[in-house]
Amino acid sequence: MSSVPSLPAGCQTWLLNSPLAPHLDAFAAHLADGGYSAQTTRNHFLGVAHFARWMTQCALPVSLLDEQLLQQFLNVHLSHCSCPPPAVSDPSKHRSSLGHLMVILRKCGAVAEVSPAVGPIPDELRRFDEYMRNARGMSEGTRRGCLRWVQRLLLHKFAGEAFVFAKLQPEDLRKFIAIQLDLLGSVSNATSLASALRTYFGYRTICGDPVHGLLGVISAPAHWRLASLPRGLRPDEVDRLLASFDSSVPSALRGYAIIRCALDLGLRSNEVTNLRLCDIDWKAGTVTLKQTKSSRVDVLPLPAATGQALADYVQNERPKTSNPFIFVRLLPPRDAQLGVHGIRAVISNAFRRIGLSHGRTHALRHTMACRLLDHGSSLKEVADVLRHRSLNTSLIYAKLDTPRLAAVALAWPGSTT
Repeated sequence: MSSVPSLPAGCQTWLLNSPLAPHLDAFAAHLADGGYSAQTTRNHFLGVAHFARWMTQCALPVSLLDEQLLQQFLNVHLSHCSCPPPAVSDPSKHRSSLGHLMVILRKCGAVAEVSPAVGPIPDELRRFDEYMRNARGMSEGTRRGCLRWVQRLLLHKFAGEAFVFAKLQPEDLRKFIAIQLDLLGSVSNATSLASALRTYFGYRTICGDPVHGLLGVISAPAHWRLASLPRGLRPDEVDRLLASFDSSVPSALRGYAIIRCALDLGLRSNEVTNLRLCDIDWKAGTVTLKQTKSSRVDVLPLPAATGQALADYVQNERPKTSNPFIFVRLLPPRDAQLGVHGIRAVISNAFRRIGLSHGRTHALRHTMACRLLDHGSSLKEVADVLRHRSLNTSLIYAKLDTPRLAAVALAWPGSTT
């Protein structure tokens, strides 16, 4: 208890007299390693103290703790809580504290690891996930989105009964789609739902199931391929974007390096977040991408400006950490990879600072493609740099290649030229 923060006497008693007492020092060390402030650490201990009192009252040993018991505490006990102060009955004040507690208890072996779900539907989802990963080369994020939709479909039809795919009828699918669109009736959701279902029925086709009747039910919002123009940044906007990372911006070197990776290398946000220190060959001037959208390993030349930005961040701003990823968090937990949402937030915040609304990582990829076309590169070269598996994916940039389009334009009827 030497490393435990000072707490009210009642909370101290709840902790010391509970089954959690042997694990308090490890819990404190976990919060200290994560770089949490003294006040945040104290708040977490207050939440755990309340939970410890409940465990003692219920005579619960640590070995029986799981997510279901945590939900019972949050949803049942706290809604009828009559514990004396400083106990707090707001579930939002406890979720993070209990999450950290379970990490420590599992790390030391006091609580069993989460067992994977078992049953016909979880098994079907695992097989479908393997198909998407191994046969289709789909990224983790795309697979996760497909699995969510397919899980809803299977639970809609087979909850409480045996899973037999042949029992899924077009009318079942029609009702499911109607329910989902009523709940989440946006164009993007309708498109992702249709895509996920088609992918799943493609998998079932490989399994030998007839799916033509089911595929006929699926419809997606009208979307004309190549109808839109890719939105890139003008040269002056690029200069303003890079110049926006001044001393007033938190972690300016990290943000500048992130922008450089997306702008100079055309990296997607998940590719930026998965960059590791070992992926950079400083002598050869190359960067190796191992976790790409197409599940391939790509080696790209590292531009001097990008390499300098990465070196400045690693040498002058990156915290001392054993984490192998280049971009790490500055806020607690500090010894953690900066995730995709963090990368996107850095980029969108930079766009907002210079007054632009289209603040997505893909806008920087579009900017890179436009630069290549402006300097005379072919569509094949654009496709290679952006690592498109199909040249058709790059055809949208043909509409931006004004000099080549002008060369093949026909004269306007009735004109003299």
